[in-house]
Amino acid sequence: MTKENKNLNKKPKLSPYWIYGFIIAAFLAIQMFSGGLGGSNAQKLTVTEFIGYLEQGDVKQVDVVNGREARVFLTSEAAQKEVHKKSRTSNLLPSVAPQPNYTFEFGELELFETKVEKALEDNDLKNTVQVNFFTEENVFGNLILSLLPFILLIGVWIFIMRRMSGGSGGGAGGQIFNIGKSKAKLFDEKTDIKTSFKDVAGLEGAKEEVQEIVDFLKNPEKYTSLGGKIPKGALLVGQPGTGKTLLAKAVAGEAKVPFFSLSGSDFVEMFVGVGASRVRDLFKQAKEKAPAIIFIDEIDAIGRARGKSNFSGSNDERENTLNQLLTEMDGFGTNTNVIVLAATNRADVLDKALMRAGRFDRQIYVDLPDVRERKEIFEVHLRPIKQAEKLDVDFLAKQTPGFSGADIANVCNEAALIAARNGKKAVGKQDFLDAVDRIVGGLEKKNKIITKEEKKAIAFHEAGHATVSWMLEHAAPLVKVTIVPRGQSLGAAWYLPEERLIVRPEQMLDEMCAALGGRAAEQVIFDKISTGALSDLEKVTKQARAMVTIYGLSDKVGNLTYYDSSGQSEYGFTKPYSEQTAEIIDKEISDIIETQYQRAVDLLIKHKDKLTELAEVLLDKEVIFKDNLEKIFGERPFKKPELDTKEPVEIEEEE
Repeated sequence: MTKENKNLNKKPKLSPYWIYGFIIAAFLAIQMFSGGLGGSNAQKLTVTEFIGYLEQGDVKQVDVVNGREARVFLTSEAAQKEVHKKSRTSNLLPSVAPQPNYTFEFGELELFETKVEKALEDNDLKNTVQVNFFTEENVFGNLILSLLPFILLIGVWIFIMRRMSGGSGGGAGGQIFNIGKSKAKLFDEKTDIKTSFKDVAGLEGAKEEVQEIVDFLKNPEKYTSLGGKIPKGALLVGQPGTGKTLLAKAVAGEAKVPFFSLSGSDFVEMFVGVGASRVRDLFKQAKEKAPAIIFIDEIDAIGRARGKSNFSGSNDERENTLNQLLTEMDGFGTNTNVIVLAATNRADVLDKALMRAGRFDRQIYVDLPDVRERKEIFEVHLRPIKQAEKLDVDFLAKQTPGFSGADIANVCNEAALIAARNGKKAVGKQDFLDAVDRIVGGLEKKNKIITKEEKKAIAFHEAGHATVSWMLEHAAPLVKVTIVPRGQSLGAAWYLPEERLIVRPEQMLDEMCAALGGRAAEQVIFDKISTGALSDLEKVTKQARAMVTIYGLSDKVGNLTYYDSSGQSEYGFTKPYSEQTAEIIDKEISDIIETQYQRAVDLLIKHKDKLTELAEVLLDKEVIFKDNLEKIFGERPFKKPELDTKEPVEIEEEE
């Protein structure tokens, strides 16, 4: 196409400045052809002065407008007089109609007419001065006033539509009619996406399955030659912070195909039918760019099981959106070159039709990282950190069981902030340990007012935890005890628990006994108990109830479980067992807890002198470590070398 043709194809675009210019031109036209602004620029005059000028023969014409205003026109000779110098003002804008020299308002019309007629008769001016009466209307002003309510309504409506459409689209009209368009963000080979599979540490199984989908889109013949079909969708399921969205970002960075990314809440709108319309538009765009990948984060916003908690009986917009999504993923005319990736941490509430084969063919579970994967995650997040010395990454990985990838990233960031707060030039090992303490236990509150009696009770409470856990085989190794208030707790005993895949009854009972050691110490030393064991009792009660009602570890209840993995029991109003069984369950839970409490009391009575010695050390130093326990109790009878560490780190808050 030549340059001339390009110029011919360019059509003038409507600019708002054209509208402003049209309004100004219309105003000027009204000013020129309607006699200006109704004499607003004329000199003001009183009735007495007007009668004087009239009697002197200076007045040529008087126009009485609407029975309340008079406009005075002077003769040409009078206009040159010095007394009328101020009346010789000119308008800023040109006008076709003549402008009055004076203007004034009067009271009663009949009285004014009488005065004028008398002045004309007395001075024989009836044939010289013209007196005109007419009515003047502001047509343009009246039109504006009549249209003003409609203009306001239309303006408010356009404003609301622009807000609800998210400000997208070309112009106000485009935004109004684009409300049903998809809000997905498109990433393609031209978009700079720096995240790749190398940046996703751990998650080997999940990466392998997701990478296979990317490879299929790049080289479909490798799989279709054997008769295989591309999967319709893959669902990433896992706890918060495990890296589901990060994995999707890596797919966007690795895939050489268009990648549409959006959240499940982007389909939700107050208008009926908008969600389904956006689903249709999303898949239409994806099919036009096929092969393509669609990623829907937090899909439970629209994928919740239909028919639940819908007591109103009315049409549910979310269900309409889900129905459209089901149809697009596996319905008549489905394009198999579009793959849907989705992420959620609430797979139990998703609709069964969404989870069936043919829609989300694969469910990829993204679990919490194990010790090896945590080491890899630490290595990724330690890259931008300026370290004072080479950190032992294996040590950090072992000290953070149960941490997700997001938690580990937070540890590294918090360590850098702590080092900067203390004026250091680099981040050291102690900064990382303090960061773990800060994240797990909360901020230290050394200025909290605590009486001596309360401090002594807290010290014996925490010493009780330390003593009982040190003497039990399956209790988690205690590595640090403090009576410094941190967060909402007055004191804490921190453990380094084993990473177990299955738990046996004796292990659960030992952990419950260690948790009850704090209250047992108060009973043994003071012969009184306090409210300080709230978090311990909550933890122990949940464990005992789980043993009886979930895991079937109670002899009296038997090998039964009342756990419903489908989540249907959440919407029921009845218990899955009888009243007699409920009494047995309550009795069994109470017996388990009381047995372990008495066991803790017996242990502390046996080692009362060592408990007192440990509490005194704790009162003196406020923070004690594993070395202090070894000096008092000796070597732990059930030492686990693989969990033994030189530097203690806060892992589990007790109080």
